[in-house]
Amino acid sequence: MESGVIVVKGMNNQQDADKVLDALLGVWGIGRAEINLKKSEALITYDERMASSHDFEQAVLDSGFGIDFNDSISKDPLNLSKEVNQNEGM
Repeated sequence: MESGVIVVKGMNNQQDADKVLDALLGVWGIGRAEINLKKSEALITYDERMASSHDFEQAVLDSGFGIDFNDSISKDPLNLSKEVNQNEGM
């Protein structure tokens, strides 16, 4: 499993957050998604064998919001880290 943070542009209220959350939960391979409305962030965990960072980018864009690429701290535009779940394979 991989985890990451997507900084979402234009998410202003709970209705917007719910719309983004629904879009992310609709991506095949999503394990978990949470929205931090105050930080305009979506925290996701997903199975990299079933989904890629581009799938989540497209889901956010298709839901009518943007992604703040300037806040990315890695080369991956979605700032998705490749943290392997310690329990995987046990």
